[in-house]
Amino acid sequence: MSHTFYPFVEQDAGDAGTSLEDLVRYPARIAVYDDAAAAPRVVIIDPQDVRSYLEEITREVTRLSHEQGGTIPFMVIREIVENYIHASFVSPTISILDDGNTIRFSDQGPGIASKERALEYGTTSATEEMKRYIRGVGSGLPYAQQYMVDKGGSLDLEDNITQGTVVTISTRTSAKEQVKAHAKPAADIAGLSERKQLVIGYIEEHGSAGPTDLQEAFGKSLPTWSRELSALVDEDILKKNGRRYTLA
Repeated sequence: MSHTFYPFVEQDAGDAGTSLEDLVRYPARIAVYDDAAAAPRVVIIDPQDVRSYLEEITREVTRLSHEQGGTIPFMVIREIVENYIHASFVSPTISILDDGNTIRFSDQGPGIASKERALEYGTTSATEEMKRYIRGVGSGLPYAQQYMVDKGGSLDLEDNITQGTVVTISTRTSAKEQVKAHAKPAADIAGLSERKQLVIGYIEEHGSAGPTDLQEAFGKSLPTWSRELSALVDEDILKKNGRRYTLA
């Protein structure tokens, strides 16, 4: 086996125990959204030994995102994939979006209590056993974030729906950051769907909105607008005040 994937980690894991190996029970699922109007293509990485598992996930995510036209490099993807070790490899799911320019990594592990500290160099929760497989010096997420920001992109670290973590890296500044940085109207914000642009445009004009307002203004069903509003709340572009939604 080639060991260049972990150039600074000891080469022989030896027989120091198998508890981490036993944790690799879930397949990793890679969803490729190559057409916004169609269901994603899903690639499954079967459970295997820790190093092979992390290597194969990284290779496949890099290959699939580059096939779509993305440019996020192998080394940045690797640093995010390695963090699945902290999630005990529980339900790793990767979504490749935006022609390969946005990649979202989620899990259902214990989550990250202090997200700000997780993005500081030298802050780590890696155990000695984990350090058989990763560097474990608290450099992964900070390095990935710095790389993305230097390239004009972003790294967002959030809680998953019920438990776990979601890390999103994108070569394009997030819609949320564009709103903050440029105060652009919705129609000028890259990366938003037409319906999301309609939602934000309506709220910019009227101050707030609910699903019924949007249905009356633009047609479609109430569930459609409820989903769009909830998605914009998840992206921190809107906030919910009772039954109304306003700009965050």
